Amino acid sequence: MKEEKFRVIQFIRELILKVDKELENFPKKELEIKTRIRSNSYDLLEIVYEANSTTDIEKKKELLFRVISKVKVIDFLLNLSFDKKLIDQKKYYKFGESIEDIVKYTSGWIKSII
Repeated sequence: MKEEKFRVIQFIRELILKVDKELENFPKKELEIKTRIRSNSYDLLEIVYEANSTTDIEKKKELLFRVISKVKVIDFLLNLSFDKKLIDQKKYYKFGESIEDIVKYTSGWIKSII
């Protein structure tokens, strides 16, 4: 369990850094998408820290499932950005790898507490 939670935190931090770097030149008319991606990324970090600090197993599971839900929202927004040609395929795949890692390790964390 310990490895999963720290890896999830590391992957989320890396995602936030990628979002800040890779989405820097978003067109002004599409700033709402960028803002939502960024906001949801920071929310992920907050939720994971909360899950890490709670001792209530049911609350921890609920929070970890929220992480997966938030990641799916970020994935949708990135897909929308790709479809609108706001990000190229290379960036889209980089984000996809980060998202996969977050989901994989969060799922592992969930399995370890069930």
